[in-house]
Amino acid sequence: MTETLTSTPTAPPRPPVPFLDLGAQTAEVEPEVRERWDRILRTSGFVLGPEVDRFESEFAAYSGARHAVGVGNGTDALEIGLQAAGIGAGDEVIVPANTFFATAEAVLRCGATLVPADVDDDYLLDPQDVAERLTPRTRAVVAVHLYGQMAPVARLREVVGPDVLLVEDAAQSQGAGRDGLRSGGAGDVAATSFYPGKNLGAFGDGGAILTSSDDIDQRARRLRNHGGVDRYEHLEVGTNSRLDALQAAVLSVKLTRLDAWNAQRSAAAARYGALLAEAFADVPELVAPRELPGATHVWHLYVVQVPDRPAVSAALSAAGIGHGIHYPAPVHLLPATAHLGLRPGIAPRAEAHAARILSLPMFPGITEAQQEHVVRALRTAVAGEAAPAAVIP
Repeated sequence: MTETLTSTPTAPPRPPVPFLDLGAQTAEVEPEVRERWDRILRTSGFVLGPEVDRFESEFAAYSGARHAVGVGNGTDALEIGLQAAGIGAGDEVIVPANTFFATAEAVLRCGATLVPADVDDDYLLDPQDVAERLTPRTRAVVAVHLYGQMAPVARLREVVGPDVLLVEDAAQSQGAGRDGLRSGGAGDVAATSFYPGKNLGAFGDGGAILTSSDDIDQRARRLRNHGGVDRYEHLEVGTNSRLDALQAAVLSVKLTRLDAWNAQRSAAAARYGALLAEAFADVPELVAPRELPGATHVWHLYVVQVPDRPAVSAALSAAGIGHGIHYPAPVHLLPATAHLGLRPGIAPRAEAHAARILSLPMFPGITEAQQEHVVRALRTAVAGEAAPAAVIP
């Protein structure tokens, strides 16, 4: 007798959810960008020039600063911004322990002494810990507006006083606000990145220094251009880090849409909040982020805390869920800073966060269905069982 094998139809697999999808943004701006690029190609004005001047003016006005200086990338913006403000050897600079390495790297490349400080429960620089680390050699504090939410700049200013430089690392916070202050316009000098995945991203690399100080602005313009503004003028040793016109054109076009894209991110964050509150009501080990009172969070990243992150990460990958870790180690525990002799335990909250944080997919245009898929997979990974099929009515 021959046995007939039959199969039960199964639902098609869910499509993967990318961690970041820039396709819709690119398609939206492509016609206008091509028009501007064609104009640049006809004039061959590729480095600095009118397009860069235009964007610098637009971005300064948007950020609430008097000046914006376009440079090659966000790391250069930090380093040149610090140098332009006079930071160098013998100066101590306080930075949050939980940040991308570029924040610390810029301080070290200036020849200054890196002083990591702890963060609060919302991953932002803790003013109380900063107060405990101030010394007569403290020349600057770098407030990192991490994940899209501004650090407590007003409180930090009260703590450090008028004689310590307040620097904003605004690479993840274009459009954010807090306590009536605007990201990029709240400190003495700010640095931002236009890496493609940022809220305001170029089609390549780019960055900017923001300041309302004429002196810092003028020196930053020299430092980005071999130490001088005019051709063959070298007043000091600088570097070659100039925003090119093609990227400036992209950024000008995108800047007109930034608030709308940030609003989409905010709506997606609210959906995540509702989904996670329902799905994890009985699982306190899952900690969701929040928007602080008086703040406008622009949700560059949506970061949760999970138990047993390696297992959760593996389960999300198996479910086709893109995700990230921002950041897996505090800056004082990286191999690149080992020579400083900084020990575990100096930033306990940052160190604890580093073992649990996980970034979920977040980008303008992420759909409700994609977010529900993410939360169901996360529930299965954390609690061993699926979340309800329909969490949001």
